[in-house]
Amino acid sequence: MNTPKKVEIMYFTDVLCIWAYLAQIRVDELKGKFGSNIELMNHFIPVFGSVKSKMKQHWSNRGGVAAYSEHVKNIALEFGHIEVHPEIWITHTPTTSANCHLFLKAIQILATNGDLTDSGKNIFENTVWAMRLAFFRDLIDISDFDNQMAIAERLGLPLKKIEKLINSGAAFAALDDDLQIKEKHGVMGSPTIILNEGRQKIYGNVGYRVIEANIQELLSQPENQASWC
Repeated sequence: MNTPKKVEIMYFTDVLCIWAYLAQIRVDELKGKFGSNIELMNHFIPVFGSVKSKMKQHWSNRGGVAAYSEHVKNIALEFGHIEVHPEIWITHTPTTSANCHLFLKAIQILATNGDLTDSGKNIFENTVWAMRLAFFRDLIDISDFDNQMAIAERLGLPLKKIEKLINSGAAFAALDDDLQIKEKHGVMGSPTIILNEGRQKIYGNVGYRVIEANIQELLSQPENQASWC
């Protein structure tokens, strides 16, 4: 009896990225369509590692943070399925995405180790979404550790276990692993999907049907077709 084929999806995002925020609906659609035939592996990359530096480098001559805020709100208007606060990026501006990524890696470790519940992976992915909603919709500074803890507490997560993984360095090590995987596959930004052991890369605001077609092709093709020579 043949084992059902499974496609591994490496998914790279920054929690403060508007494009990753709006792309969540596509990820949910993929999981709904393909179910156990796909395995989503979440990795974080620091597109907003330093918000101050990013704004200075890319937006200082275009109107600064205020202009970037308008840019994000215009994107949200184009994609009606997401909510963005009118004061996004203006009020409670985060300093970095890295601190939130670190917090989420601790939760991901707990989920991987089975220290949450039987649905630990879903809990992790729900927490990532809760952080994005907290920032974009509710205007909460998710770079602040106290705010991260408040969100985790609301979701019923084990706060002391999360802190222990951060304090021990385990979450830092996991986050560094993400950076090494990013470099290995030449990931340029958020969101990026890597398929077929790095042979296929889908970067940016790519429509659902394109992503679906790539996965469907991998599921339907015979084994050992990586090279024709």
